[in-house]
Amino acid sequence: MSITGDMMELRESDIRAHYGAAEEMLAGFDHTPRLARPREAPKTERSPGIATRRRFRSTTPGLVTRSTARPEGVRLIERIEAADGGDALISPTQASVIHALRRAMAIALALGDTYAGQTGLKALKKANLEGGLAAAKKAEFTELLAAEAAIVLHVFANALSFLLAPLAGSATVEVGEVEEILLENAPLALQGALWELDQDIDAFASDEPHLVATLMAFGEQLMEKVALRAQNLPRLGPFEGARYRVEADDLTIQGFTPARRGRGAALTMAFKKPEEVVGNHIAKYQAMKLAKMLMAYDFERRLNPFAELGGFIFTFMGDGLPGTGKTLLIQMMAGMINDYCRNAGYPFRYQNFSIDQIDSYQGKSGQNAKAFITSITDPAVIGFGTVDDIDQVAGKRGDRQSSAGQQEVTAVLMEAFAGANTVVRGNCTFGMFSNYPENVDDALRQRAGARFLVDGPQTREDYIDILHLLLGKNHEIPVGDHDLFASQAIRKAVAKSYESYNRPHEEGLIRVWERVESEIGALDTIAKLGTYLKAIQEADPRFTGRAIKNITDAVKVRAMDFELPDEWMEKPDLFLLRSYDEKKEMIRELMRPITAEMVIQEINRYADSEFRYADKSDEAAIAAMVREMRRTEEARRRYLEEKGSK
Repeated sequence: MSITGDMMELRESDIRAHYGAAEEMLAGFDHTPRLARPREAPKTERSPGIATRRRFRSTTPGLVTRSTARPEGVRLIERIEAADGGDALISPTQASVIHALRRAMAIALALGDTYAGQTGLKALKKANLEGGLAAAKKAEFTELLAAEAAIVLHVFANALSFLLAPLAGSATVEVGEVEEILLENAPLALQGALWELDQDIDAFASDEPHLVATLMAFGEQLMEKVALRAQNLPRLGPFEGARYRVEADDLTIQGFTPARRGRGAALTMAFKKPEEVVGNHIAKYQAMKLAKMLMAYDFERRLNPFAELGGFIFTFMGDGLPGTGKTLLIQMMAGMINDYCRNAGYPFRYQNFSIDQIDSYQGKSGQNAKAFITSITDPAVIGFGTVDDIDQVAGKRGDRQSSAGQQEVTAVLMEAFAGANTVVRGNCTFGMFSNYPENVDDALRQRAGARFLVDGPQTREDYIDILHLLLGKNHEIPVGDHDLFASQAIRKAVAKSYESYNRPHEEGLIRVWERVESEIGALDTIAKLGTYLKAIQEADPRFTGRAIKNITDAVKVRAMDFELPDEWMEKPDLFLLRSYDEKKEMIRELMRPITAEMVIQEINRYADSEFRYADKSDEAAIAAMVREMRRTEEARRRYLEEKGSK
């Protein structure tokens, strides 16, 4: 065991010493289940989302110490080899799964030995075998054995999930709660877990993708259950207070925290360059800044300096009419992050949550949404998650036309974006996009920390640029009196766009602005700015404290109104690979002070969007009522005509 800083390395020789024991268990053993019940019938087709494991047992764990059940042979290697539809030869995936199981068990047993040596358990085991264990030591011996068993189980599940991560695909499996958790000693604990894993493979692993998904799901469930049990176990301090490194696998084990390997599916979308997104100056500029902000994330500290200093955009909403460039904005931002991550050697994960993931089975849509959130927030990757057409995906509370699945998604997103357990590390961001943001639930919409108005090309120059861009090169039409893409010079365009918000745009907000300005004069103090905010709230009760937080976050983003130099992205040694503290100081030097003008502009930008949403929502509701009244009148007229003709 070598020591580097606060990290202890598990020697490869110590791990490989347990290969023999692991291979014997994989080849076969007999086990009599005590807490779980064997499956009594062959697997049958089930509806998605319906668990196969019983939720209740007739016995209480801990009260039953003997079982009348017959021992069952567990032959995991044979079970895995059979999970391919009857092919006589073992496949590379099956071989990889078997190797991962052996490796995970060996790592777990090696760490169990380390714990036993650190705590004196090894000496107590020897005394017990020799029949010389003192009565005063029996309670301590039992507690240490239980602690070792919990450690071995969790490390086994942790390492298994980590090692199988590169093999995981899109297939998903719900194995249900793990029940056969026996903590008398480490070997029995592993046997109980492997017995239950064998049951799950038989039930769910119909092919190779589902074989890997079954093992991954089992590992997650086992880690969760053991971590809960460990909360009530004594003598776990030496394990929880240390970090262990398995160099050959790039695996770090830190207590009962899952070690997740960064996996990102190869992106196949058509990336767009910033100059190919015409107009949308503020949205484009903020997206470009956010892409670089994400790259400041420190994988060792698991925190981004921008998240600590303020100004990191965790959630944002992009809204605009159809055809104004929301998809182009997504393609541009994803392409930039993908290129930066590839250059730095960082894992990148992009995922879009769409209407296809709304399921008719109760609870399944919420599970899909949670899986989406978990995938993007994984601290081992740089993540970018999008919810396109969120007005269709997430239901508006109280809307009778929203399905139960859409309501589930709304609840999950609200909790994930600004819930009690939300942790913003700065490794990921979520973008919600909609053509009709007024149809998005008010509380969910207000959880978008930033607003990107995607209004497409606006000026004469914008339309010339986009026409030239979309025509392509198969023509000889002269450009004429125009400097191509000069108006897309982002700094100049953004400054002009921000200046336009020195006064509000929406008619309802303009009235509030003019009244407040006539009463108290220029808004140049915090007291006057607060008065303006209160006047907005009186005009729109939905303008709550969360809106103020979103505005101040946007102001902090303006304080970070600089782009990290492209050179820092191209040459990782200049910034990306530096220590967390060095990166934070480099960012701090670029920050600019907050001004009253910034605050006014951000208040007007945010409030404009809320008034725009409210006006559209009210107009939509009024139009619907008018249509309904017209239908009623027409129905009454036809009814009277038919009645009169009789």
